[in-house]
Amino acid sequence: MSEHRVVTVKLPEEVYQEMVLRIPEGDRSSWLREAIAEKLQKTPKPDTLLALQGRMAKIEEEFGQIRKYLEDLEILTFQHGKINPHQFGSDEVDHKIIEYLLHYKSATTPELAEYAKTNRWLILNRLQKIEKNSKKQVGKSIIEYYAGERGGKKKAWWLDEELIQE
Repeated sequence: MSEHRVVTVKLPEEVYQEMVLRIPEGDRSSWLREAIAEKLQKTPKPDTLLALQGRMAKIEEEFGQIRKYLEDLEILTFQHGKINPHQFGSDEVDHKIIEYLLHYKSATTPELAEYAKTNRWLILNRLQKIEKNSKKQVGKSIIEYYAGERGGKKKAWWLDEELIQE
């Protein structure tokens, strides 16, 4: 067996008293060695975790590329009129934004901020998050920003009605 090292451990009084009751005096050192070794067996090594994280990130990136290629080839398609836009909202503010867009088909950030009774920067961040999440999950965004004039509105967010449930 390898060389032993001395380790000092501070234990709470209750834990120490419990150990004194359960483990005989001559067996405590070996019991503690075994307990530490057992705990180390269950604890993953940091380099293994980093390697797994790296592999997982690579797999996610490759999957995204495959999905993009399939979308480009129009093999992976979405079914028109089958998407529930509320699945991209995470809280009440997101759901208010989606409700407004479902009702009015488009909106500017100040309009949405007034409707949700919050500031327009929060609304802008939420719209961008909804746009990004829907594009990642469906392959096409359910909302889009159009800076020019369209339907009588300038610089507005528009709902893609082809994708929404009817």
